[in-house]
Amino acid sequence: MAETQEGMSPIEMKVARQIEYYFGDHNLPRDKFLKEQLQLDDGWVTLETMLKFNRLKSLTTETSVIVAALQKSKTGLLEISEDKTKVRRSPDKPLPEVNDEYKDTLKHKSVYIKGFPLETSLDEIQEWLNGKGAIENIQMRRNLQRQFKGSVFVCFDTEESSKKFLERSDIKSFKDNEMLVLAREDYHAKKAEERKQFKAETKAKARQDKEQKQKNAEEKEMGMLLDEQTGCLLKFSGGLEDVSREDFHELFSGHGKIKWVDFTRGAKEGTLLFDGNAKEAFDKAKEANGGELTIKDSSVTWQLLEGDEEKEMMKKIVEAQQETFRSKGRGNRGRGGGRGGGRGGGRGRGGRRGRGGRDGGRTEFRGKKTKFDSDDEDNEPAAKVAKTENGS
Repeated sequence: MAETQEGMSPIEMKVARQIEYYFGDHNLPRDKFLKEQLQLDDGWVTLETMLKFNRLKSLTTETSVIVAALQKSKTGLLEISEDKTKVRRSPDKPLPEVNDEYKDTLKHKSVYIKGFPLETSLDEIQEWLNGKGAIENIQMRRNLQRQFKGSVFVCFDTEESSKKFLERSDIKSFKDNEMLVLAREDYHAKKAEERKQFKAETKAKARQDKEQKQKNAEEKEMGMLLDEQTGCLLKFSGGLEDVSREDFHELFSGHGKIKWVDFTRGAKEGTLLFDGNAKEAFDKAKEANGGELTIKDSSVTWQLLEGDEEKEMMKKIVEAQQETFRSKGRGNRGRGGGRGGGRGGGRGRGGRRGRGGRDGGRTEFRGKKTKFDSDDEDNEPAAKVAKTENGS
C-alpha cells in the first residue's frame, strides 16, 4: 500500500492507496466482482470500471489522477496499460497461497488498536496512521448492525514494521482518547483469557442460581409442611441412657405410625414425629401399657408440642430430613446416616417397615444442564464482510 512518497500530492497518495487495496492480498481473494473482471482481459481492468467503486469515486472521478498516482507509487504492485486506460496487478506479484503459514504470517505482522470514537471515519484513522509504517490493510471492526466498534486490526507489510509500530510513543492517544495497542497475538491471548473467565463466572452463577432455586423450593416445602402438619409431635425426656430409636418404634407399634425420631443415643430428651395425631397414638399406647407409658422400665415425661414450640421443632426435623436426602444424593448411601428411626441406628429417615419406617416423603430437585457454546472474539457472531472498501 502506498505511503507518503516524494512528489505525491495528498490526493494522489489516497488514490494509490485505495486502488492498491482493491488489488491487494487482503481484498482481492474475497472480491467476487473484481475477480470476475480479471477473467475478461488477462487481469486488466479498465479505469472506467474502477471508478464504479464508491470509495475511489469519492476521491476522484478523473482517470488522469489515477494514472499519475499509480505512476508515482513505489510499491510495484500495479501496472498501467500503454494507452493508460487499464490497470492490473503485476504478474511479478502473484497472490499468496492462503495456507496456515500465510495466516500465521498475517497474525504476526498485525496489531490491534482500540479507543477510537465510534463516529471515527476510515480517512481519519488512515491519516492518524500515516507515516507510522507501511500498511497493507486496515480492518474496521463492526458489530452485527454494521456499527463501528471503536477498534481496528492493522496489517503491516512485515512483522518488523508491526514491532516498530508497537514501540512508538505517539500511538497512545487519538483525539485525547487513550488507546489500547497490542500485537494481534497478544490480543487473541487476552480475549481467550477473558472468555475463560467469563465461562467460569457464568458456570458459578448458574450453580449459585440452581442452589438458590433449590433453597427456595425447600423453604416453600417447609412452609407448607409447617402449615399442614400440626398435632403430630410428641416430646419425651427422662432417664434414656440405654434407650435407642428402635425402642420407640416398638413402644408405639400398632398404636401410631412414627415417621421420624429426633433422638441421639445417650441424650436425655428427643421428639417423635407421627404420621397422624400424636395424642391419639400416645393415648392408645398408654392404655395398652396399663395407664403408664415407660420405656425399658425408665420413667419418661411425655409432652404434646403446640404453637411456636411445635413449629420450631417441625422446622428442625424438616431441615434434618432435607440434609439427609442431599447427603444420599451425594453418594452417602450407608445405613444409619441420619436422624431416622431405621434399624441401622444412624440419624437417617424411616424406621421399621410396616411401622412408618421408610415411607417418609422425599422431594428431589433437578436442574437442567447448562451448555456453554464457544463465542467469537467478542462473544458475538462475526459480522458479514462488506463489499470492497479499504478497511471494511
